[in-house]
Amino acid sequence: MTVIRCLKDGHSKFFSRLGFWLAPLALLGLRLVPAQVFMSSGLTKWNGWFDFNEQKIDLFLYEFFCPEEPRAGALLLCDPQTLDYPPGSAMVTFVEILTLSAGILEILLPVLLILGLFSRFSALGLLGMTLFIQFAVYPSWEHWWNPAVWWFVTLFAVLSMGPGKYSLDYWLKLENYKLTQ
Repeated sequence: MTVIRCLKDGHSKFFSRLGFWLAPLALLGLRLVPAQVFMSSGLTKWNGWFDFNEQKIDLFLYEFFCPEEPRAGALLLCDPQTLDYPPGSAMVTFVEILTLSAGILEILLPVLLILGLFSRFSALGLLGMTLFIQFAVYPSWEHWWNPAVWWFVTLFAVLSMGPGKYSLDYWLKLENYKLTQ
């Protein structure tokens, strides 16, 4: 056996074993990082149990979907001439529902992701939210590279690789996790 062959085999065996032990921790980390971001955002939308923070509706109405200075390419839901919503506008009701839905999903999906329960479903939901934020609210490369790409990559990894063995999905046999040593 040549020295190069020994080094190659040793390298392969060492990192294969290391990966066997580290991959479940990496997958746990990939679940926790975006869960913390979305959970923190979701908690700001509530004053307490079932007490929605009504100020967040104004945030969605006037910062996200009708800002004083419209963002190029962003979804503008108000009258572009007056930068306000017409009286009795159905769009206000739509934004209120969207705000409440975001407040619920930004709590529910991260909790499921932390627990590792229905992890791929949770990652898919948060990926959808990430893409909506990126394309409809802040459609710029600057926002994409910091912070949206980080959310996207971690959630995409969970979606594609699963939650790992430190998850309820694994223990309830909803996911099949195999990594050979």
